[in-house]
Amino acid sequence: MTVLLVMAKAPVAGMVKTRLCPPAEPAQAARIAAAALRDTLDAVAATPGVVPVLALAGRLAAAEDGPDLAALVAGWPVLPQRGDDLADRLAHAHADVADAYPGRPVLQIGMDTPQLTAARLAAAVRRLGATGTDAVLGPAADGGWWALGLRDPRRAAALRGVPMSTPDTGRRTREALAGCGLRIGTLPVLRDVDDWTDALAVAALVPTGRFAREVAATGRARPVREPGRHVVGGRR
Repeated sequence: MTVLLVMAKAPVAGMVKTRLCPPAEPAQAARIAAAALRDTLDAVAATPGVVPVLALAGRLAAAEDGPDLAALVAGWPVLPQRGDDLADRLAHAHADVADAYPGRPVLQIGMDTPQLTAARLAAAVRRLGATGTDAVLGPAADGGWWALGLRDPRRAAALRGVPMSTPDTGRRTREALAGCGLRIGTLPVLRDVDDWTDALAVAALVPTGRFAREVAATGRARPVREPGRHVVGGRR
């Protein structure tokens, strides 16, 4: 059975999704992040035949929607993230899962793709389990990646040499994995949420989700201003 690992940061105002500000205020950005995480956790919980695990930075008790988030992961193993940077935290999280669930493959996602569905996650799990596949990588539209699956999660140690959050992170991740001799399958390209333009585009894909509702509420409360342009939804 595959471990479905969610890497997440507790959505605390001023600590998450700061690139949504402006137009969002820090508290609004944290609520958007909380909504994205809740939608993601729902999709994971609905995915059949997986073991859900949360690798968390921070404390849900201090987060926006903390009680609801805690209720969603009740009964899940929750591992503290550890490491000096994102690449190190990813490698440690995979290694910690390997210790807790010896011999099981891991599919790891984050909290920036609330458009994920149980069907899409199940398809990724099947792709990881296909004959001749050692790893799967889900490219992101911005050049990064949204999912990493490994038959042997300890192979995530290769990430430590990859700069994260750059336009070529996806390419360099694939090169690092291929350099270890891994046979890599490719998942569909998804758009992850970094800035306000991303938030609007992803919300349009899942208009009935919590994420879309929070994005819409923020947009109504704080119209988007562009230099030299009129105010969307407001006055000049």
